[in-house]
Amino acid sequence: MSLQPAGIAQFKQPSSVNTARVVVAAGASAALWAGSFVALNRAWYAKYPKSKFHFFNDNNEWEQMDKLGHAWTAYQVARFSTEMWKWTGLKNQTSALIGGFSALAYQSIIEIHDGFSAEWGFSWGDMLANTTGASLFVLQEIYWNSQRLQLKFSYWPFKYGPEFQQRSNDLFGSSPFERVLKDYNSQGYWLAANPNSFGLKGAPSWMNVAFGYSSDLMLGATENKWTGKDGSSFDYKFIHRVRRFYISPDIDFSRINTKSGFLTGTFFVLNMLKSFVAPTIEYNSRKKIKVHLLAWKNVMK
Repeated sequence: MSLQPAGIAQFKQPSSVNTARVVVAAGASAALWAGSFVALNRAWYAKYPKSKFHFFNDNNEWEQMDKLGHAWTAYQVARFSTEMWKWTGLKNQTSALIGGFSALAYQSIIEIHDGFSAEWGFSWGDMLANTTGASLFVLQEIYWNSQRLQLKFSYWPFKYGPEFQQRSNDLFGSSPFERVLKDYNSQGYWLAANPNSFGLKGAPSWMNVAFGYSSDLMLGATENKWTGKDGSSFDYKFIHRVRRFYISPDIDFSRINTKSGFLTGTFFVLNMLKSFVAPTIEYNSRKKIKVHLLAWKNVMK
């Protein structure tokens, strides 16, 4: 078994551009875009009224968890799109440029959607995060032809007390899909670096070192104080938000080569996520250090 970077296109990439595959790739991109926008509209926008196009500065909201979400999404869209265009026979760098542009276009459409929503607005901070995520992928493909630095995602359901259940449903939705998409208290974002690819040969070539960030105890965008739908006031500012910083080993599945197309595709998808079965050291804004053997679970209290 080889331990070199691999993408899902590696075993099926033609030596020249395949016109039929280009048509399939273009059609699949359009279908996936349309489907994802329908899902986003139902989960995110449908409950809120429309407005004239406007801008909105949300850089100080959600302890910047939403900005990391934008960067991660742009990185992953660029990654998936690039592999699809490699499959058509386009050169690697050309595929990466198309993938990066696709990611920015996709995220820009979402931002324009935000601009017409009364609840949000077009955010230049979001666009900067989108550009950062897409650029991280494209520049590595161009200069290294591999992803030595990867953006990854983790999710562990936050346990809310009964007094906060309605608030969490109002903010983050009640369905599993909405929770994964919206619940910033449950999310974590990671920058995973591969030491072996930088010339450090002491560790296995598939082992990463991941640096993570999350924040929790958030009951509002900027503070734990809000007004209910019936006009009631709720003040929980005495519950202080907690920023958490992590370091943990991780697996770079792209460096585990296999002749199985199923495993190659599975590994490609798994590389979106941070490996949970790994010890993790945490330092948080309470100036405390914690060690988690497998994963972490937080409780609103």
